[in-house]
Amino acid sequence: MKLLKDILFGIRLQEVLGSTQVAIDAMTSDSRAVRKDALFVAIRGTHSDGHAYIPAAVQQGAAAIICEEIPAETAKHVTYLQVPNSSEAYAWLAANWFERPAEKLKVVGVTGTNGKTTTATLLYQLYQNRGVKAGLLSTVRIAIHTKEFPATHTTPDAWMLQKHLRDMVDAGCKVAFMEVSSHGLVQHRVTGIPFAGAIFSNISRDHLDYHETMDAYVAAKKLLFDGLTSTAFALVNSDDKHGETMLLDCRAKHITYALKRAADIKARILESHLNGTLISINHRECWMHLIGEFNVYNAAAIYGAATALGMPADEVLQGISALHSVDGRFQRVEGPKGIAGIVDYAHTPDALENVLRALQGFRQGNQRIITVVGCGGDRDKGKRPQMAQIAADMSDYVVLTSDNPRTEEPAAILRDMEAGLDPVQKRRCITLEDRAQGIKLACQHAQPGDIVLVAGKGHEKYQDIQGVKHPFDDVAVLKSTLKDVHA
Repeated sequence: MKLLKDILFGIRLQEVLGSTQVAIDAMTSDSRAVRKDALFVAIRGTHSDGHAYIPAAVQQGAAAIICEEIPAETAKHVTYLQVPNSSEAYAWLAANWFERPAEKLKVVGVTGTNGKTTTATLLYQLYQNRGVKAGLLSTVRIAIHTKEFPATHTTPDAWMLQKHLRDMVDAGCKVAFMEVSSHGLVQHRVTGIPFAGAIFSNISRDHLDYHETMDAYVAAKKLLFDGLTSTAFALVNSDDKHGETMLLDCRAKHITYALKRAADIKARILESHLNGTLISINHRECWMHLIGEFNVYNAAAIYGAATALGMPADEVLQGISALHSVDGRFQRVEGPKGIAGIVDYAHTPDALENVLRALQGFRQGNQRIITVVGCGGDRDKGKRPQMAQIAADMSDYVVLTSDNPRTEEPAAILRDMEAGLDPVQKRRCITLEDRAQGIKLACQHAQPGDIVLVAGKGHEKYQDIQGVKHPFDDVAVLKSTLKDVHA
């Protein structure tokens, strides 16, 4: 139980009807969860407007309402607070409810199209390995020191985010690393978090179903850097043309990393193998288990963030040498007869190209690359032909198959993908709607020593079809299929 007045810090109030001395027992933005003495926050969403449910919330016993428009009819026993943005207010309320836990942690946010999960997870792994209690908020999992929980969103809603941060503080965590999605930034989920630092990995086409334009997508990512204070650090990939954009008018300490351009943190690939990479960072050599150029960028970002947080450079490099790949991110599956399986979350054109380019660098002699790939439904349709084209250009054989079709017909998604193929490319591709059968066909086509890449879903343990999540694990399916086909 908290007094309403005690959880209003940081919120811009335009009008107040009623007393702020009222006791609040719970807080929610879901009218169905309202109970007696609750605070209901009416948020305008993509599919519904919480303001339409204010009467229901009052009827269910809400003691106070946060809204952008005070209803024409009000209840005498209820306090109404008008704010310019309910989502922003909700984030501050959540932070205040849990006593602003982020102020007791060093929170580092990671944003960008690709590399967020790997960078955040490996930073968490680095600190845990060095004996520092750490927290993680990622697409794959939530970790509070040694306890782990499944994740449902890249960036949780403000209430759950603040609860996780509170739990991290209570568990004695000193640092927390979190993925910060463009949706989470625009929807104010991270408002009220004083980030100790922010990392920008890269930007390529993604989420245009939501942001509509690339300019809007870039602007959403930049919000993270616009909110940093002068005591924080802003670490950006200067090989990406938008790295400079992130630093415009950013008050934090500017740090750059790159492989191709001059930068504060300069990384180079010295040797590249399918079991690891020898790299140098600022002229110091380091062997790491991670493979692919994109993981060298991730390693440079990890080095930059850890040193910015005060870890000695030599200790960071030792730590990087001990890191292991994240589930579903360039995850290797050993098959019979020297066939190498790779499962990766690559679900954007840029990510798929990066993975295939890395695989091309490893293959020897007559070794072939066989790719299984699809595209998600109810998402940016413009990337579908691009994904198919990249797979066909950079693979010897391609199986176009279903990903998470969601509410779309899988066949329609696959037709969109096929539209990106020319007659020559089509001869190297086959379309098979059933994902398990698609993986089986790729395995049957594989010869000793070939590489089979299954792209798009990575760590996910389900396939979303018409709103139902059916169990499906790319790693498990690929492993068992390779064994069965090549026994």
